[in-house]
Amino acid sequence: MPKIKTRKSAQKRYKRTGTGKFLRRHAFKGHLLCKKSNTQKRKLSQTICVNTSDSKPIKLMLPY
Repeated sequence: MPKIKTRKSAQKRYKRTGTGKFLRRHAFKGHLLCKKSNTQKRKLSQTICVNTSDSKPIKLMLPY
């Protein structure tokens, strides 16, 4: 059997934790930041866990 390839786009977006969950960054932090408050920008900078219903397709994209 050949090895399963890793989807590089998913590898750049998600990071697996030690317990098997996936971390992602918030959206809306790329541009148009002058109209957002400092509190909103600070909260958007933090990482968040991916929802469990979305983690199954990510597991298939990141087999290793």
